[in-house]
Amino acid sequence: MNKKFLKKIIAHSSEDLRLISAFCSGGKVKISELKYLPKNKIFLVFINRIINEIENKKDRVNSIIKFEYIYSSKSKNINQTNMDLKLELIAIDLFKKDQNYEIILLFSNNGFITLTAEIIDVVLEDLKD
Repeated sequence: MNKKFLKKIIAHSSEDLRLISAFCSGGKVKISELKYLPKNKIFLVFINRIINEIENKKDRVNSIIKFEYIYSSKSKNINQTNMDLKLELIAIDLFKKDQNYEIILLFSNNGFITLTAEIIDVVLEDLKD
């Protein structure tokens, strides 16, 4: 029986975050679908990604990546005034700096977003059609 199911992956370590990065690599993101909520310490990414978890499958699914406990967000080489600009997510990387983590979202054309967090708490969740 071929059942559809929604995926939810929770990352609390660098290994978990690498899995989310692999699943989201090649995903398309619009500038208008990147949201930083500083009061809630949340950064949201709405992404249209290829279903990489099934071999030889090229279907796409809409997903949300939710980063929690984010204290700051910085971007470089991304034109934030063009809300229709589409970016391609290449990878999500993680670095430890002093007592904090820096989560790097690397996009095509050398654009990136750096998120600073005290702990790693990331969720990738597929959305219904």
